[in-house]
Amino acid sequence: MFQKTKSLAIAAMSAVILFSLPVQAATPSPQMIEQFKSLPASEQQRLAKQYGIDPSMLGGNTGQSTQISEPSQVASRDVAKATKKKETELDFEQDSKKAELAYFGYDMFAGEPMTFSPVSDVPVPSDYMVGPGDTLNVQLYGKDNSEYSLTIGRDGTIQFPELGPISVVGLTFVEVREYLSDRIEKQMIGIESNITMGELRSIRIFIAGDAYKPGSYTVSSLSSITEALLVAGGVNEIGSLRNIQVKRKGKLVTTFDLYDLLLKGDASKDINLRSGDVVFIPSVGGRVSVTGEIRRPAIYEIKTNENINDVITMAAGVNPGAYPRRSSIERFNRNGLKTIVNVDLTSDTAKKQLAKAGDFIRVKSASTQYEDAITLVGAVVRPGKYQWYQGQKINDLLPTIWGDLAISADLTYALVIREIDKYGNIEVLQFAPGKAITQADLTQNLTLNPRDKVIVFNHDDASINRYELNKLVQKRAAKIKSLSSDSLIGTDLFKAGFKSMNVGDTSAMLGKTDIGGVVIAGATAALDDEEKLIGDEVSKMLSNLFDDRDLIKMSNSLSREELLFPIISKLSQQTKSSEKVNVIAITGKVKHPGIYPLSVNAKVSDLVLAAGGLVEGAYTSRAELTRTESSDSLSDIKHIHVNVANAMAFNPDDNIALEGRDMLVVLTTPEWQERKSVEIRGEVRFPGVYNIRRGETLADVMKRAGGFTDYAFPQASVFVRESVRLQEQLEIRKLADQLRRDIATRGVSKDGTVVNYSEAQLMLSDLENIQSVGRLVVDLNAIQVGIEQADLQLEDKDVLYVPTTKQIVSVMGEVQHPATHRFKDGLTLDQYLSMSGGPRERGDDGRTYVIKADGSVMLPESNFWFSKTAAISAGDTVIVPLDTEYKDNLTLWTQVTQIIYNSAVALATISGL
Repeated sequence: MFQKTKSLAIAAMSAVILFSLPVQAATPSPQMIEQFKSLPASEQQRLAKQYGIDPSMLGGNTGQSTQISEPSQVASRDVAKATKKKETELDFEQDSKKAELAYFGYDMFAGEPMTFSPVSDVPVPSDYMVGPGDTLNVQLYGKDNSEYSLTIGRDGTIQFPELGPISVVGLTFVEVREYLSDRIEKQMIGIESNITMGELRSIRIFIAGDAYKPGSYTVSSLSSITEALLVAGGVNEIGSLRNIQVKRKGKLVTTFDLYDLLLKGDASKDINLRSGDVVFIPSVGGRVSVTGEIRRPAIYEIKTNENINDVITMAAGVNPGAYPRRSSIERFNRNGLKTIVNVDLTSDTAKKQLAKAGDFIRVKSASTQYEDAITLVGAVVRPGKYQWYQGQKINDLLPTIWGDLAISADLTYALVIREIDKYGNIEVLQFAPGKAITQADLTQNLTLNPRDKVIVFNHDDASINRYELNKLVQKRAAKIKSLSSDSLIGTDLFKAGFKSMNVGDTSAMLGKTDIGGVVIAGATAALDDEEKLIGDEVSKMLSNLFDDRDLIKMSNSLSREELLFPIISKLSQQTKSSEKVNVIAITGKVKHPGIYPLSVNAKVSDLVLAAGGLVEGAYTSRAELTRTESSDSLSDIKHIHVNVANAMAFNPDDNIALEGRDMLVVLTTPEWQERKSVEIRGEVRFPGVYNIRRGETLADVMKRAGGFTDYAFPQASVFVRESVRLQEQLEIRKLADQLRRDIATRGVSKDGTVVNYSEAQLMLSDLENIQSVGRLVVDLNAIQVGIEQADLQLEDKDVLYVPTTKQIVSVMGEVQHPATHRFKDGLTLDQYLSMSGGPRERGDDGRTYVIKADGSVMLPESNFWFSKTAAISAGDTVIVPLDTEYKDNLTLWTQVTQIIYNSAVALATISGL
C-alpha cells in the first residue's frame, strides 16, 4: 500500500511540476485530477499548497463553472528594502538621503498570493455582460411559486423549464433581467418574477511583463485591472505603474495610469477584464527623486512632457517649513557628470521646466531664525519669543511686576542683549525691571530693537526649583549609560554639568578668565568621564539658550551664572586681539560674586547691583578696583580705591566708568567676625553651644560653662577641631598612597621571601577606611589652675568632650587576648600585659606604648621615669604594635598600625559620652 501511494504521489508531483513550469497558476488536467484523487487527503493538501494548485479545481466537477477565488492574504514583500539596497549599490552610498527614498506606489502591492478563498456577496454592475458559466437565480411567485437556478451554457442559452431555451448572448445583466421578466409576464399568466445574479463565472487572464508573479490566472469575471495586479502580487520594481496596458485579441484596449488611482482616486480607466485579456506591464520609464522639505519624499515615475510642477504635485507639495525659492536639481549632463540647477519653485517659469529622467530635486528648508522677534528668558512668567514693533519698550513687553515677573525676580538687575552689526556682534544694556515697569523711568525703560534678547534674573538662585530642568538634561544626555549611577542619584545634573565646564563657581570662573591678571583660584579638581559628558551636554544647551525652545521654557530655573554664560562667551569670541574683552568681575562681600558682561556706560554702582548688592560685613568706605592698562608694547596693572557708599549714592568721583577686564574687590569690614560657636559636651555644669568672639580661649568658655561636675574626668577629655580633622584625613591619604607604592616596589624582601600581598592589601584597605577625628591633646587640669601655656585659642566648630570618671585600662594590639581591665592602683605595664596573655609572636613588645587618657602617647624608652614596671593610670590604653620585621621590612607598617590604634581609641572615647 505504501509503495502504491508513493508511486502515485511521484506521478502526480511530476505532472504538476511539468505543468507549472510555464506559469504559476494553471488548471490541472483531468488525468492529473484523477491521480490526485487516488492520494490521501493530507498528501493532496500538501501538493496543492506546494505547487500553487487551487484545491477547488480538484473536486472533479468539470462540467460546471469553476468556483471563483481571489487572494485573501499576501506575504510581505519589502519593496522599500529592495529598492534601498539597489539604490545604495548604484550610488555607492554617496548620499544617505537618496538611499532612504523609496519608489512611490509599489508598496500597494507589497505581497504575493498565498491562499485563496471564494468570492461571495459581490455587487454586480448594471453593465455586466453575462456569459457561459454565469448563474441566474429566478424566483417565481403569484399563481404558482417556484425557484430556479439557471446556468448559461456554452452556446449562450439558458434552459428555462416552462419557456424552453432562451439565448442571452451579448446581453448585459440588466438587459437579461428585463428580457426574462417580459417573457415571463407574457407567457406565464398570473406569475411575477424576481431575477438576480447567482454564482459568477470565472475567466482566464494573462499577466505579462514586469509583474511580480507573471503568468496565467483564473479570476472572477468582475475583476478589474487593479484586482488582477493584486492576484499577481503587484508590479516589479522595474515595472511601470503609469503605462499598464490591457490587450484583447491582440489589440490595445486601454492604458491605465495607476498614479490616477493613487493620487487622485480616479478609477475610471480601471476597466473590468474579460476572458483571454492580457494585462501587460512594460518597463518603467524615467524616474525623478524628490527629497527635502516635501510632504511625500519618494522616487516618482514621470511621463513625457511632465514638468517640475507636476512632480511637486505628485509629492503632495512642499512642507510649511520649506523655502522653495532656493531649491535645486541634480541632473546629469551630456558628459555624464552631475550638475546643479537652481530653481525657484514659486516661479511659473521654473514650474514649467520639463523634468528629466534621473533628476534629483531638493526642496530646501527655511531658516530657523525669527525675523524681528524679541526673546524673553529668565525669571518671568511666560518666557519665549514675542513680536517686535516700532517704539516698543520694556514695560510694553512686561506690563506688570506681579503678572509678568516671577516672584523670585531681581527687580534691580536685568539685561538687554542687542546685535550691533550684520555679523551678530552684540552689546549689553543694563536696566532695573522694577523702575522700568512701575516708574517708567526713561533711563531704565529702554526702547527695544528687533532681535533683542531680554534676560531677567532670579534674586536668590538657591530657591529655584530645578526638577524639570534636570529631567530635560537627563533626557538630552540619555546616551550617558552611567547617568543612573549612585554618584548622580538625587544630584542637580545641570549644576554638576555647569561646574564641570570650569565656570560653575566664582573662583573657577575668575581663575580661568584671569580678569585683570589676578588669579583668584588654582586648578579645579580632576573630572571623571561622566561629569565631562554631562558638562558637554549642558554647554550645548546654554550655547543655544535663545533658540532652544525647551530651555527657553525652563529658563526661569537657570541661575545667574548659567544665564550669563552664553553672553560672556559671545563677548569673548567677538573681541579682537588688540581690544579688551568686554567682561568685568566682582568678588568679596557681595551676594553674587562672579564675572559679568560690561554693559554700555556701566559704572561701579551698576556692577554692585549686578552682583545682587552688598552683604553684611562689607566695608563701604573702600573697595579696590583692579584695571589692566595696555599700550602698544606694555601691559600694566593699576589699582584704584573706590568708596562704595559714595558710588552707590551716584557720586561721580567714586562711581567711575568701568572698562573691560576691570575687577572690583569689595573688602570686609576690619575686625568683622561672622558668627562662630563651639560646643561643650559631657560632665560640665552647663553643656551646650556657646558663641565666641575672636581670640576667646578654652578657659574663658569653661568658665561660662560653669566648670566640671563632681563626676568629671578631665584627664580623659577629648578636644576635636575641624581643621585638624581635615589635615589628618589628608595625611592618611598620603600615607595610603605611599604604602601602596611601597607594596608595589617591594615584591620580594631582602631575605628573598615574597611579601604576603593579601595581608598587605587588607591593611591598606583598613587605612583607607579610617575616618580621622581631629583630636588635640589638651590639659584641662592645667587650664583650670590658670596656666596660660596650657590654654588654647578657640576656632569655629570646636567641640570639647568631658567624659565621666573612668576606672578601666584597655590593652590592644598584638596580644593574646585584647581586653579592657578594671583599673587597680599600683599595677604596672607588665602586669596589665600579663592579664591579656602577653604579646603575640608577631607583636613588637620592645616598642610597646601607652596612650594616656588625655590622648598623649608615652614610650618607655623616651621617658626616664616611664618603664614597664611603671604604674598605669585610669583611662590609659596599652598598645602592642605589629612587628615590622615580621611584615617583610615594609617601613610604613609601624605608622599605619599606630594610626589605626590611635583613631580607634579616640573614637571609643567620643562614642562613650
